[in-house]
Amino acid sequence: MSETMHKDNVFRNRNFRLVFLGALVSELGAILYSFAVSFYILDISRSNAFLQGLYLALCGIAMLVLTPAGGVLGDRMSKARIMYVCDYLKGSMILLAAGLMKLFPGPAEQLVILFALGILGNMVSGVFNPAAGALFPHIVREDQLQQANSYFTMKNALENIFGIILAGILYAAMPVRALFVLVGLCYIASGISEMLIRYEFRPPEDRLTLKLAVSDMAEGINYLRTKKAILTLLIATLFINFFFAPVTGNFLPYFVKTDLSGSSHYLLDSILTPEQWSSVFFACFGVSSLAGAAVLSGRAQSDRCGRKVSLLLCAVAAVMVCLTGCYLFFADRGTQISYFLIAFSLGFFAIGFLISNINIPISTAVMRVVDRDKLSKVSSITSIGSQGMIPIASMLAGIILKVFGSTALLVFCTLGFTVTAVVLLFSPQIKEL
Repeated sequence: MSETMHKDNVFRNRNFRLVFLGALVSELGAILYSFAVSFYILDISRSNAFLQGLYLALCGIAMLVLTPAGGVLGDRMSKARIMYVCDYLKGSMILLAAGLMKLFPGPAEQLVILFALGILGNMVSGVFNPAAGALFPHIVREDQLQQANSYFTMKNALENIFGIILAGILYAAMPVRALFVLVGLCYIASGISEMLIRYEFRPPEDRLTLKLAVSDMAEGINYLRTKKAILTLLIATLFINFFFAPVTGNFLPYFVKTDLSGSSHYLLDSILTPEQWSSVFFACFGVSSLAGAAVLSGRAQSDRCGRKVSLLLCAVAAVMVCLTGCYLFFADRGTQISYFLIAFSLGFFAIGFLISNINIPISTAVMRVVDRDKLSKVSSITSIGSQGMIPIASMLAGIILKVFGSTALLVFCTLGFTVTAVVLLFSPQIKEL
């Protein structure tokens, strides 16, 4: 690396280091938590796909309900303060849940605790995310935004590699309550790091009221209407997430608990448990995401990314078509489940690389184009827009799994994703981004 690049490296920024460290710890906890809850609900409900889908749907709705408030607060309060308060809240709630699960060990009681924790925790996330998503432009230079986003993607990739593997090991080795205690401590540690962030913040002079909050949200919506390219991408992302989220959120845990666990023999069954194969899939995703982010971290920011993004989404759709066919022939109608494990690992590897090359330019473009004083509001609106249909997707996916099976769900998701990607490819507005 040249001397100039070393001097300009965003890690020389103290605030960025603190944000990075806090996110590293809290998101590791989030990975451990999500992994444990996905399989634990299926364990104690006897692989009830509908209950799993209902849990995901309610959690998604809870986050969406509080996200507009998070957007308003994020532009009117210190973003760092919002972040550490939210992390302290989440950590405390998870520790409390671990204690309650010790007191109430019955499956029905445990499900109530998990549902309540998921709903409350995602409400807190609805406030946290807009503030966290709008912090970078306040603490790093504009020409370092792509580098900052790339490093965060690399961090996420490393966590997907090692965090998921660790989650698989810990889930098999310790009670879920002990795992929850570890997760709660991760959030507390993240909050401590975020308390040390310092940046110039000038609170608005007018006092926040309900009327003013509604006015702020309306202002964010009206502002977004002037950004046609971002609005087009937002609508597309709404459907992209609707069709892709059930693959990882519903299909994958169900496949592991039914097809893989029920198989008399599968690849490396003497070494890996079915749950640990889930870790392998996400590790493949993480390795390729890391590679994609590492490449982008050294490149100059591009003025236009819309056309490239739409082409890469079509490539993701092609991979999904291949994976659906592999599941149909190797797992559903055949007995070669080991071939599907190989195909799914390779498919996730390809998707990870493509997704990192999609998300980083998009995040950078939005941070560069949107005015700083509107970033939290716009971030909350884009979050609602992109995530708004995932609760419905999770619920619908649970029903499809229960009634029609895994193949029907994969076909539904693949067709929907492919149509959305093709429509976006021919959109004239996306070329302006």
